[in-house]
Amino acid sequence: MCPAMKDFMKRRDFLASVVPAAAVVPAVGTALPLLATAQEKPAARGKQSDALTASVSEVIVPVTVTDDKGRFVGDLEVSDFQIYDENKLQKIQYFSRERSQPVVVGFLVDQSNANRLQWKKFQEAVEELVFTLLPGQPKYAGYLIGYSSDAELLANTTTDAEKVLEKVRKMKPGGGAALYDAVYIACTSRTLVKGEPVEPRRIIVVVGDGHDNASKKSLEEVLELAQRNLVTIYGVSTTAFGFGSEGEKNLTKLAEETGGKVEYPLQGVYKDVSGYLSTPSDEGNYALKVGTGGYASAIAQSLFKSVANVTGEITTQYIMRYTPDNTDVKPKIFRKIRVEVPRFPTAKVRARTGYYPYNP
Repeated sequence: MCPAMKDFMKRRDFLASVVPAAAVVPAVGTALPLLATAQEKPAARGKQSDALTASVSEVIVPVTVTDDKGRFVGDLEVSDFQIYDENKLQKIQYFSRERSQPVVVGFLVDQSNANRLQWKKFQEAVEELVFTLLPGQPKYAGYLIGYSSDAELLANTTTDAEKVLEKVRKMKPGGGAALYDAVYIACTSRTLVKGEPVEPRRIIVVVGDGHDNASKKSLEEVLELAQRNLVTIYGVSTTAFGFGSEGEKNLTKLAEETGGKVEYPLQGVYKDVSGYLSTPSDEGNYALKVGTGGYASAIAQSLFKSVANVTGEITTQYIMRYTPDNTDVKPKIFRKIRVEVPRFPTAKVRARTGYYPYNP
């Protein structure tokens, strides 16, 4: 392992203190087995049985609030929020801003040829995500799906990080990209944890550039499926600095419409480097000095920051639940949500754009 990555791994102590929380609702039209792992009693306000007896009409809304400089705002109260369902103000019945909430997270890793160049670094970034989000406690579970020309469930739902890491270390790049099929598998073909979707909530983290050239499913199909399951999708983009990906907008769409976001670790590699083109060098005008390990270090630092941002956002989300006033709607109609924080007009509020009412 290079010195830069050793330094990257040393900072795991920092990440170890950042544990996640997700978002979701039961897979509609699917009957998945339950993971035989006892979950801790929910540390939420209200009855202890809320997590297991939530109404099928109850809507779960994870919300992230940041200030005008992108810093998380973590001290808001329920009275600070307003939730609108189809433009009608709703009564918030449950509110929590507690950290270390139960979560089940799917790690979806792009194994296509597009990631061959920096594969080892991305592999190590996935390991960091697994180490951080599966700290060995019963209330945190995860699973691994690799996708190239086909998507495959490599490690089923487990609380044991090592079972996932063992598969991660064996992954190799090659072939096309079936991202949408991977999302479909995540929503339909893995073992569920008792208590989903309320506690634990569900998230998906995609490590890839968003392109898809091999799926049988479409973007619209899996986006609806994720929304019906209330899954929040995050992305750690593998698109290199100065390059674009035709799938970039697709990954962004999956993330933003489910309440998540996409991190671009390789896009900021040269942000602190200036004037290198006007400084001649014998080995060529490279942004980072050849042979110094500067480029590897910059990538490692950017990946570390992206991992911290993803896990940090998950753990600083507010969780709200409400039962819509209007229940006389057709199950297939997509209902739009809007979350506001009137007391802080300059704050940026991120939540999923809507939901499909549960169809029993």
